[in-house]
Amino acid sequence: MKLLYLLFSLCFLFSNAQENFVKINGSTNVNGFQCVNSKFKNDGSVYSFSEKNLPNIILKVTDFDCGNKMMTRDFQKILNAEKYPEMTIKFIKFTKTQKNYSAVVEVKMMNQSRRYNVEFAMENNKMVGRKNVKFSDFNITPPKKMGGMIVVKDELDLTFSLATKI
Repeated sequence: MKLLYLLFSLCFLFSNAQENFVKINGSTNVNGFQCVNSKFKNDGSVYSFSEKNLPNIILKVTDFDCGNKMMTRDFQKILNAEKYPEMTIKFIKFTKTQKNYSAVVEVKMMNQSRRYNVEFAMENNKMVGRKNVKFSDFNITPPKKMGGMIVVKDELDLTFSLATKI
């Protein structure tokens, strides 16, 4: 399925050894899809989460890979990569909770900004957070393919994973 199945509206997924990444998992009425961007880097080797130095991550939409050229192309088209080549993830607030961490994260995509409360946990020296978002949060209508036989669901699962030292 081509439709990139998309979409991303924002599902950021981070995790893995020493690689920073944002993953967006979505599904259609036929199957699931996953688009990953692991090409962004911090100036230093790790991200800092101090009160005065919270991450502001800039992602190139064309750096997302959905594991299939057609899906990747559809995903980039849905996010209008030519007109809006970047997506940003800005940490507004970050606090320690009893067990983990809580953050207010602003996601900007296609000139639309949304703030989300995201819970994070330390996993293998990485700050990992997950959030359910929707295409419609960013005024994106989930695409349909093959005359409407394949329908992308509005819901996306976003995972962020950032190498850090706290």
